[in-house]
Amino acid sequence: MLLIKCPYCEEERPELEFRNAGEAHLVRANPIIEQSDDDFAGFLYFRQNPKGLQFERWRHIHGCGRFFNAVRDSVSDKFLTVYKAGEPRPDVSTLLSPAAAEPAEPPVTKRPRAKKVEVSQ
Repeated sequence: MLLIKCPYCEEERPELEFRNAGEAHLVRANPIIEQSDDDFAGFLYFRQNPKGLQFERWRHIHGCGRFFNAVRDSVSDKFLTVYKAGEPRPDVSTLLSPAAAEPAEPPVTKRPRAKKVEVSQ
């Protein structure tokens, strides 16, 4: 099970307590009435969906009920950091340290098989 840390409650809880609320840091153009239908549809329906790091908005529905933002790797489903709503976007280069970029376990290398030796009697 995936554990997510709420920045308000300051504890890790199971993913069942949270709901994804889409892409974070979206800015709506003002005033809406002056936007074309295509521009407003683009804002309302179309989202980026990159492979890798994503800035997402989450809600702790079975806890404090508050919205917060998270940086999540969509490939590994790992949360790199969480931060309160309204806080600026964290610098991604500081989150990706060289140690974090390396795999947790070294790759498995195959050893050559030992040759069978026939014993004659």
